[in-house]
Amino acid sequence: MASQSPVKMSADMPVPETMKAWVLGDPDELRLTEKPVPMPGLAEILVRIDAVAICATDLEIIHYGTPALIKGGPPFNRNFTPGHEYMGTVAALGPGVDEFEIGERVTVEIHAGCGQCKRCRQGMYTACLNYGLNYGDVDKGHRANGFTTDGGFAEYAVNNINTVIKVPDTMSDEEATLVVTAGTSMYGLTELGGLVAGESVVVTGPGPIGLLAVAVAKALGASPVILTGTRDARLEIGRKLGADHVINVRDTDGVEAVKRIVGERGADYVVECAGTEVAINDAIHMTNRGGKICLAAFPHDPATVDLPHVVKNNMYLYGIRGEGRSATHRAMAFMAEKRFDASLIHTHTFALDDLPEALRYARERVEDAIKVVVKARGVGEQLQVAE
Repeated sequence: MASQSPVKMSADMPVPETMKAWVLGDPDELRLTEKPVPMPGLAEILVRIDAVAICATDLEIIHYGTPALIKGGPPFNRNFTPGHEYMGTVAALGPGVDEFEIGERVTVEIHAGCGQCKRCRQGMYTACLNYGLNYGDVDKGHRANGFTTDGGFAEYAVNNINTVIKVPDTMSDEEATLVVTAGTSMYGLTELGGLVAGESVVVTGPGPIGLLAVAVAKALGASPVILTGTRDARLEIGRKLGADHVINVRDTDGVEAVKRIVGERGADYVVECAGTEVAINDAIHMTNRGGKICLAAFPHDPATVDLPHVVKNNMYLYGIRGEGRSATHRAMAFMAEKRFDASLIHTHTFALDDLPEALRYARERVEDAIKVVVKARGVGEQLQVAE
């Protein structure tokens, strides 16, 4: 029986035995500690983390525990490191890995499905059927970094090679952390059919995914692209990302305003990124007969929606989770070609040792924070482990 090749490292990029990492404490609390640096296995690489963006789901995990899919989930794992929107540098290669080289800059997507079930074979690895009791059966090969396996609020993390994308030299660390957000937007439009050139697309909710959904839709040739929301500053960012029209729904009825632009029949596609009952019903009523609606937001509570209107008008509802069907790779292609400037949604940067303050900015939307990024490189040696 052939022996397994060892993990490949380089003297030019030495890997320490331990690292600093933030881990869950009590609800809404993280503590800085020291953990062993994980080693990559088959089809895995070790990433030295250079920057990580904060997602609203990170805040849910810190509040409810992993994987934060439902309130009252499993008990807190007080050695767990969250954070899933990160980029960095390849530091070590698992046995047999030759797709990457040590020293390459990479960004990551979250999910590596089991690779065995029907959904994974269809490219729907974010809907892996080997879900396990608490989302993601690690023993089956499922990884969801920052959800079920340690994530990016640390100095190093292990990633499956299927979740790693090379970063061009022309792209900043901060922008590279946003590729997975753009990938989620790309996945939503992919599930709607992907062929949106010349079609009208409405995006409701100018959060990070909504704003980049505008950018992706415009890059795919949609026309017109309409963004609705309640914050003028964010709507203005939407304009810069390609929205042909913006609508502040505090000032006017969103459904009526959309129909004044596209006609009484309504829009061809709607990407719903607000997640409220009102926004979902508005999305239904601003879509034309036979149109398609992507539900990209995670509603916190059950919603009463106008299903009779959906059925009578032969509409299609698509729920998405994350960044399936390699959508992140396609988003990177657009970003690398400067088809849109994702860095417009990056508003604040903190050092990794200031993570609690960075989380506060994201949670409380201080200074209308959209995407808050923490940088690990250059400050890691300053991290002090709490006694």
